[in-house]
Amino acid sequence: MEAIRYPLPDDPPQPDTLMKKRIGIDELRPGMLVEKLDRAWFTTPFFRHKMAITSDQQIAQLKACGVQTLIVNLEAEEVKEGPVLESDITDEPAVPAEKETASVPPLVSFDEELPAARQIYQAAKIVIQDAMHDVRFGRAINVDAVRKVVSDMMDSVFRNPDALSSLSRLKRFDEYTFFHSVNTALLAMSVGRSLGFDRSALHVVGVGTLLHDIGKMKIPLEVLNKPGRFEAHEMEIMKQHVLRGVAVLNSTTGLGDSYVQPALEHHERVNGAGYPHRRAKHDISQFGLITAIVDIYDAMTSDRCYHKGQPAHQALQFLYRLSLEGHLDSTLVQRFIQVVGVYPVGSVVELNTGETGIVKRVNHHAPLAPIVLLVRSAGNTLLSKPNEQDLSLQAETPPRNIMAVLPPQQAGIDPTLYLDKKAA
Repeated sequence: MEAIRYPLPDDPPQPDTLMKKRIGIDELRPGMLVEKLDRAWFTTPFFRHKMAITSDQQIAQLKACGVQTLIVNLEAEEVKEGPVLESDITDEPAVPAEKETASVPPLVSFDEELPAARQIYQAAKIVIQDAMHDVRFGRAINVDAVRKVVSDMMDSVFRNPDALSSLSRLKRFDEYTFFHSVNTALLAMSVGRSLGFDRSALHVVGVGTLLHDIGKMKIPLEVLNKPGRFEAHEMEIMKQHVLRGVAVLNSTTGLGDSYVQPALEHHERVNGAGYPHRRAKHDISQFGLITAIVDIYDAMTSDRCYHKGQPAHQALQFLYRLSLEGHLDSTLVQRFIQVVGVYPVGSVVELNTGETGIVKRVNHHAPLAPIVLLVRSAGNTLLSKPNEQDLSLQAETPPRNIMAVLPPQQAGIDPTLYLDKKAA
């Protein structure tokens, strides 16, 4: 299998004009407006390539990514030093900003945050398991417990944006619904954090996505647990989980409309082809657009009764194709890929050296060069002690780089045994 490559949509035609000019990276200065780089978007730490250059640090980051030439707008009004705003990521604000009630936790390293993230993940699984059991037996959801665990998840995401999201690789076939709910929540919160959501917005998307599938507890067990694909009439019954979940949340939790949007809209599609209301993009909240993406990703990468989970990079390629076909919001799909990494944590990769490794951590400043655990030598010998290598920091010549992504079963490697022996 070849290394992952994402097709890019053709650039829209530009009228002939003198206002745009291709320059070398050494000619770039703060105040210039960049129109296009000579690199694909996912090989840089910048979400979009049409951007204002506001600091020398941005220029240094572009150089570090290997950018050599770029097109700038010579007639654009010079920008002043300041933060780059991405207010056009969506036409709709997440939620009205509320006054911050808690200070932002201090940043910590990935390795320092990971043990706490594991505990929070397990706590979240227990909370959603209890909530679903309560709904199944007609009891009210313990909303305080949900709010508390989402606050803990939020603190983890603020301390380190990658530790908790790296645990989305955790799956259990026999407890799919619970793991899926936690994974969609932590992935949605990671996307929200990268979009600059404040604490109130991040809490809303966390609670909403953790509860987005609560309506499945109102679906007959013989349909919900069917060991195979649904017949047409069974699919219609399954689709009822959306509105049944909304009814549960509206009647028993006291949560506002924003909290309910992930449950209501996670099967809607931007082209109006989704359900239950066939809403088009302008009628879907940002929370709903995000939940649709993370819901598909985690479902595709999980083992189900009727299919084996796909490798993460294949799921990302599929999401990207769906966005090009108009089913998902393309801007948010690109942001999601940047959050989880071109090679997500847990990917089994083959290097140009013939060695086999497992992606341990994403390098957002170098998406194609993650931190990997080398577990098998070039001679196909399993190493007694994994060798950690940061592919973005190498002195070797030629440097190691990823050549292909391997299905774990084909490679005979279980990433979880190496990455988190205490996890699930």
